[in-house]
Amino acid sequence: MSSDPKIDPSVPDSSEALGADAAEAASVERDHPPSVSLSSSAADDTLLNRVIDGVREVYDPEIPLNIYDLGLIYRIDINEQNHVAIDMTLTSPMCPVAGSLPGEVEMAARGVDGVSEVVVELVWEPTWGPEVMSEAARLELGIF
Repeated sequence: MSSDPKIDPSVPDSSEALGADAAEAASVERDHPPSVSLSSSAADDTLLNRVIDGVREVYDPEIPLNIYDLGLIYRIDINEQNHVAIDMTLTSPMCPVAGSLPGEVEMAARGVDGVSEVVVELVWEPTWGPEVMSEAARLELGIF
């Protein structure tokens, strides 16, 4: 797997979509986990970043990080009809929130204005490990 996330270049960073003043206020650079594949064919070029922001509101109950930066999201794909497909994993197949976390991700994505449908699929390949976390997440946990 490539060490760089596969990001659709036609999708602007949310700071670009917000304008210069708002971008300065949100001075944090976007940090994508190396394992994530992102693409969008939606007419709204901000939709992908807004879905990412929504998913970033879901936190792992055992590790104090959001699941996006933790590297649990492997793919977000949005088609022309604003249907969102998300592939995600868990830190372990025996994770105690295996039954609830995918539903939380679905609800977070579904709550984004403009999203018409959401399908979340739980996948086990590749296996999750610290190397799939964003740089900010690794720094937060002291993993260098």
